[in-house]
Amino acid sequence: MTSCHLSLLLFFPLMSSIMAADEPAGCKIRITDRGLDMLKFETQKFVEEELGNITMPEMQGNEGRFQYNITDVRIMELNLTHAELRFLDGGLLFDVQNSSISLTFYRRVLYWFFYDTGNINASAEGVNINTALNMIRDDEGRLKINNITCDAKINKMRAEFSGTLGRVYGFLARFLTTGMRFLLNQQICPALNHAAMVSINSMLETIPVKSEVDDFIGIDYSLISDPVVTSRSLDMHFRGMFYDLANENETLVNHAVDPVIKDYDRMVYLALSEFFFDSGMFSYYRAGIFQMHIINEKMPKDLEMLLRTTYFGALMMLNPALVEAPLSLQLAVNSPPKTTIRTSGATIVVTAIVQVMVVPPGQPVVQLSSMTMEAKFNAKVSMKEKRLAVHVDLRRFKIFSNQSALESLALIPLQAPLKTMLQMSVVPLINNWTKRGVRIPLADGVDFIEEVVEYHNGFIVIGANLHFSKGLRDMMEGRESDSSNTV
Repeated sequence: MTSCHLSLLLFFPLMSSIMAADEPAGCKIRITDRGLDMLKFETQKFVEEELGNITMPEMQGNEGRFQYNITDVRIMELNLTHAELRFLDGGLLFDVQNSSISLTFYRRVLYWFFYDTGNINASAEGVNINTALNMIRDDEGRLKINNITCDAKINKMRAEFSGTLGRVYGFLARFLTTGMRFLLNQQICPALNHAAMVSINSMLETIPVKSEVDDFIGIDYSLISDPVVTSRSLDMHFRGMFYDLANENETLVNHAVDPVIKDYDRMVYLALSEFFFDSGMFSYYRAGIFQMHIINEKMPKDLEMLLRTTYFGALMMLNPALVEAPLSLQLAVNSPPKTTIRTSGATIVVTAIVQVMVVPPGQPVVQLSSMTMEAKFNAKVSMKEKRLAVHVDLRRFKIFSNQSALESLALIPLQAPLKTMLQMSVVPLINNWTKRGVRIPLADGVDFIEEVVEYHNGFIVIGANLHFSKGLRDMMEGRESDSSNTV
């Protein structure tokens, strides 16, 4: 029996991990090697800034007849002319070859009875730095650098001595530059380790994992697996699921087609499945906002007149005094809307119950009719900067009675006015709501530009280039910047 319990304890975590791994992605992002080329410039600038901030310890001691003290070592210029950023299995590789570093320091030297001070210019040549970053999905579903491998080597170092004893410093120069080359070698990798593990991870934390979209729903952009890295791209698979803020555990199950990104021509690709959109409408439906009450000045006059004409007989049979009472329409979506994406475009099907009510002042509301409305909308997806928006147009509309076929025939005259009301009143409200868009999981300071939307069977793919509105350091430190870099 103990053996059976142990087997169950091992079985359930294993099954949970398998189910998690098999979870389809609602959203995918691919960064291509073209995007990496642009990022190389920002990375190189950032590395130069990090290495420029290296502090060297004071050097002092005796060598032969020399007593020396070296202070105020400063890196003046880095010339990372042969730098490369490329994808590596599991992450990124930043490789610097045959570059140079210019630095200066202050000397105090006692030689016999001669005391000499002054600045010394030095240069490190043949600088090679090889830094590999490994990226994973952390416990919160966030992209994270979990390991860095760094190897730095300076082939040679030279120093230019001047002053009273400049000519006799040859021996001391070789000794000092050997020591400084060793110390500088020891400082490069710790500086880059700190930059990756602290600064870059801090920037990655600005990318939202779970965040509120509005007062009703939120969105979950947690990674469902570790990033997939090839020689040409970095692919990230996100849950891409909306949820009701009042009940986060009541979510839609993802049975949609897994989106596929095949291209590499642009810097970045965003793929969204039908589930991405369906989960949003499911969450709004659960939040109870797909309801509308049209009465008094909200109701078009011609529609009100047509309703009175259509239901005049019913009003007279109920109570002749109700003929002049206000009429109202109550629309309530009775099931979550459904998205269909095909190569021809995207559509959304909505089914709602429409009730015609008479609202006599000071008396209970009386229902005159209940009908089912089916509407089909064309949906156009667009992207601006980091926000995804949808614009809808009414494509098809019909109503029919829930009570009898005969009443459905009687409702035919209402078809056109109700469709017009939807087009003139309801659709603009929807588009005004959706044009605000929802943020996609990109870091602050990086935006999409030159977007192209492609529709496939079951998903859409948006290809774009990237625009940096901030430098990499500003992004890490959360600072605003006026500078921009667009490729």
